Amino acid sequence: MVATVNGHDIRVSEIRMAMDDIVGQLPDLPKNLRYPFVVEFLVERHLMAQQAVKEGIADTDEYKRRLALYQAKALRDTYFSLKISPTIAEADIKAAYDQEAAKVAQTERIRARHILVASEKEAQDIAAQLKAGGKFEDLAKKYSLDGSKDFGGDLGYFTAPEMVPEFSKAAFALKQGEVSAPVKTDFGWHIIKLEDRKMGAAQPYDQVKGAIRNVLMRKKAQEIMAGLRQSAKIEILDEDLKKFAAEAAKQRKLLEEKANAGGAAPADGAAPADDAGSDTSGKGDLQVPQQ
Repeated sequence: MVATVNGHDIRVSEIRMAMDDIVGQLPDLPKNLRYPFVVEFLVERHLMAQQAVKEGIADTDEYKRRLALYQAKALRDTYFSLKISPTIAEADIKAAYDQEAAKVAQTERIRARHILVASEKEAQDIAAQLKAGGKFEDLAKKYSLDGSKDFGGDLGYFTAPEMVPEFSKAAFALKQGEVSAPVKTDFGWHIIKLEDRKMGAAQPYDQVKGAIRNVLMRKKAQEIMAGLRQSAKIEILDEDLKKFAAEAAKQRKLLEEKANAGGAAPADGAAPADDAGSDTSGKGDLQVPQQ
């Protein structure tokens, strides 16, 4: 037991369930503050709930409608916890990691700078200044039209598909330290300097396995949902809503594909997804205790 509110016991199990709802809405909350924040949230929740009971709110239609909604959510969440989450084994996570890590390792990435201008004449003038000994970074800060100008034109590391084809073709053809001739794309005219090239490297397994597990659980849930939809009778009765049903389904599929692509084995330097429940080392660092 962690705390009491007018005789109601707040236990670790309740805190863990509340974590799922609360911490997800506060992604910037430091990990060492999550445990005390959620406890305080539950204290205030129970204080107001107890006052609602005293004032007869539990007998109102508004409360009963909300209760039905929350009951469906509770059943869905419990099904996910008992029937889906346990099916994702450590071996499944490691296999997904190994598969994606192999793809990352085979992908070349380069680091380049560029100077973006509006016309070929401007690009040629800058190219002449570079040949005369001008410093690329200084000229980028002075002339470039995009946000990379503040960093001397530095675009960081990227793979070929991450840039438009004309840009990638010119950039990947360069040798380290070499500067391109002016290159035209839909964005304007570029002068590109290659800084470095290397093969991809996946982040360590322990840093990304939480994110991979989340991806695998989402995929499993989507498979189950597809089966449930196929065998269910679902009718959309709102005529206006019917007009947008196909587009909504298309957008939902795109969002699911994007989510499923985000956590397998990020390349070195990419930020892994934060696993809110992965660090439960106890009260020493104000994390939720194990029991």
